[in-house]
Amino acid sequence: MIRLKSFLQDQFRDGEGEGATLVDPTTEEPVATTSTKGLDLAGAFAHARTVGGPRLRAMSFAERGALLEAMSKALYEVRDSLLEASTLNAGTTRSDGKFDIDGATGTLAYYANLGKQLGDRTYLVEGEGEQLTRSARFWGHHIKVPREGVAVHVNAFNFPAWGFAEKAAVALLAGVPVITKPATATALTTFRCFEALAQAGLLEGGVLQLVCGGAGDLLSHLGPQDVLAFTGSGETGAYFRRLDAVVERSVRLNIEADSLNAAVLGPDVEVGDDTWAMFVRDAAKEITQKTGQKCTATRRILVPRSKVEAVVAALSDELARYEVGDPRKEGVRVGPLASKQQLDAVREGIAALVEAGCRVAWRGSAPEGKGYFVPITLLVHDVPGEAAVVHEREVFGPVSTVLPYDSLDEAVELVRRGEGGLVASVYSDDRDVLGTLLRGLASWSGRILAGSRKVADQAIAPGMVLPSCVHGGPGRAGGGEELGGLRGLDFYFQRTAVQGDRALLDRALSLR
Repeated sequence: MIRLKSFLQDQFRDGEGEGATLVDPTTEEPVATTSTKGLDLAGAFAHARTVGGPRLRAMSFAERGALLEAMSKALYEVRDSLLEASTLNAGTTRSDGKFDIDGATGTLAYYANLGKQLGDRTYLVEGEGEQLTRSARFWGHHIKVPREGVAVHVNAFNFPAWGFAEKAAVALLAGVPVITKPATATALTTFRCFEALAQAGLLEGGVLQLVCGGAGDLLSHLGPQDVLAFTGSGETGAYFRRLDAVVERSVRLNIEADSLNAAVLGPDVEVGDDTWAMFVRDAAKEITQKTGQKCTATRRILVPRSKVEAVVAALSDELARYEVGDPRKEGVRVGPLASKQQLDAVREGIAALVEAGCRVAWRGSAPEGKGYFVPITLLVHDVPGEAAVVHEREVFGPVSTVLPYDSLDEAVELVRRGEGGLVASVYSDDRDVLGTLLRGLASWSGRILAGSRKVADQAIAPGMVLPSCVHGGPGRAGGGEELGGLRGLDFYFQRTAVQGDRALLDRALSLR
């Protein structure tokens, strides 16, 4: 049995009592325990503010980037052990584990390169500034400086490596120390990441701390210079919005929550052409990757009514190639859900969709008995305008629903009924169709992937999050935004207007 410890004030520290038990979702056998009882979380905040923050702010962007590069290399060196931890505690296949772990190292490397580009500066100045009065001497600049607080990151169970690393990369490059809190159920992978970083000597000086186990009183210590970033359920996100620190001390908050992402097949796409093949391939991947446990997974598949049966047949053939089972066995492409709680929620969600009028168009097989396995399930609702639950309830597993539409306006309206998504994907080779869908969906989507013939063999899948593009979405998706290259740093910066004599300001800000 493994004991997971928190990393606080530059040391691994164990909580009192047995605490929570983590299991192997394939066998349901316990694999680790962890506890935060009795840990000094207030001391962790103080250490970050008085040691980690000053240390990071004294470093240039290039130096912070070098730290991120070293972190990326340290994690890559233990990649195989991280993949083993992911399979053991999260039930991932090797491919799905790579999606998480390589995403972590890749994002760290991306922001390390941005640090190199920003160079020896410790803060940023926006643009050239502007003249503020009739006098050309009186000038205004906007500067971006690191907030003098702590970045608290509360992450979801489905990406224990990438979720930790993508948030930490942006915060550390901005110059803000991090306290990260992974979901307890799958925290083994994050713990292994911290072991590797500590072994490489990269956790000294309060720049990065880990709370492994229950949150305890962690969020009660947030102050006006701190930021809180959360990925998880909309219910928990709503709870965070009501925190005293957020309401009374204006703690900056970013939320990435539930998302009923949609794919729309354009009416011009013919069965069997390249764009059709891309659509089918993407839809199947988004249903099955990470056993459907992705915030970017496609939950609603909108197709012209005349092509419903063809889409169901093509997707059924494609999904039949995905074997569900023990992720350690050769040939298995879909593992178990991460926890008993997830299994119960997915089963209840499928039942709710069927009760709301969805019919099961295709269902695969899954092991019975031990393990949190669920069959891949493709549903169809023939009257999507009357299917409120389809547009309201996210089933966080290998489940998606095909919805017919009769016009592009109807397709847009149906997508909008999801009240905000992280990503929508649209497939068409007709510029007017694409234009209608892009304009109609942009205000309700954090990102849109446009699939077409010329990028069919080059584009990423819709669920792939790239560090160069923003990740987040309006409404139900949480209303937040992270990553996006340099845009992501703004969450951790204070933007301040500076006004005065232009020549003096230029010298003071090292612009000349």
